[in-house]
Formats: sequence, C-alpha cells, structure tokens
Amino acid sequence: MFTGIVEEVGEITATEPSGDGIRLTVHAPKAVSDAGHGDSIAVSGVCLTVVDQGDDWFTADVMKQSLDMTTLEGIAPGRRVNLERAMAAHGRLGGHIVQGHVDGTGEVLEVRPGAEWQVLRIAMPADLAPLVVDKGSITLDGTSLTVSATSPAPSAGSGTDFQHWFEVSLIPETLAATTLGALRVGDRVNLETDILARHVERLLAFRALPTEGGSR
Repeated sequence: MFTGIVEEVGEITATEPSGDGIRLTVHAPKAVSDAGHGDSIAVSGVCLTVVDQGDDWFTADVMKQSLDMTTLEGIAPGRRVNLERAMAAHGRLGGHIVQGHVDGTGEVLEVRPGAEWQVLRIAMPADLAPLVVDKGSITLDGTSLTVSATSPAPSAGSGTDFQHWFEVSLIPETLAATTLGALRVGDRVNLETDILARHVERLLAFRALPTEGGSR
C-alpha cells in the first residue's frame, strides 16, 4: 500500500528479458536505504517487488500483464521514474490510498504553464472516466493528485470518438520532486483511479443484476 507521495526520482540503469516479462534495475539510494528482499516499491505507480539490491540500487521483475497495462513497456536505461516505498503502518497518509495497481494509461493532451504551476490535461480510456470526479483523487505516474476539472459526461449523440479527459494542477513542489514537470504533449502516463470509486462501481454493477425469482 502506498500514499502517492513520491520520495525520490530514480533512474533505470539496466533492463533484460525475463520470460515474457523483463527484469529492471533502478538507481534508488533513498528507496533502498531500508529496503529488504521482497519489499514493495512503487515505480512510477507500478508496485514492484525487490528481488536483489545494493547500496543504491534494486532489481525487480515486471510481468507481461504489467507491461501491457503500463508505460513500463519499452522502458530503457536512462528513463527517470518516480519512486515510493510502501507505507509504514504508523505513517501518515499524506496523499490517498494507492495500491500500485495501474488501471491503464493516459496521454498528455495539453500542458498549460501558470505563474508558478502547470496544468496538465490528460486523455483517459472511456472505462475509467466514470471513476474520475472533479476534486477527487487520481494517481498519475505514482503521484497522488487532485482532479481539478473533467470532461462532461457524454450525451446520447456523442459518438464513439468522444474524448474523455481530466486535468490536474501541479504545484512547484510536485514539478520539482517528480517526473511530471518534464511531461510533454503526447507522453503516456500511468493512471490509477480511487479504490473507493472502483468498489462502488462494482457494487452498483451487482445491484443492477436481477435476483433469483426475477425481482431486483
């Protein structure tokens, strides 16, 4: 379990094939300072397990499903990544509840600079749109953020090309302490929606089913 408060920006130093997945090595002095074999570290929002480590690096396996669902597909040495160790039970929940289970990827549609901040507009898959609400929480490349605007709900005549999007506003600290300040139009990002929203959606889906005997 994580909070979406990025602790350091690391760098991929090596990748190698591992079955139908990959094994990657990350330069991460702070993340490994108290890490042990089997510990969880979120790498740009993807929960990975430490399988080997040194004084300033760790290695983790990434299975095919994670590659298919995230921006770790095609990752190469030199890529900077957001890192967060798993939350300690006695720690503060500074962001929101983050599992490190990425729901899908989004694409940067617009970067609007402000006096000291930036606003990002991110395109998202249609199936994630109902789970993202104005002033709600969203995890972007492992960073806990507050949604500042969303696209309207599609109408009956919107068509299949309707574009779903949301916006987040990045304060100077976020720009300096994460990789988000370097994002440009067309870049892909990992998205994790609020776990509470996902549970509600699942519950409502079951409530819509007829009960035994044909009644609801």
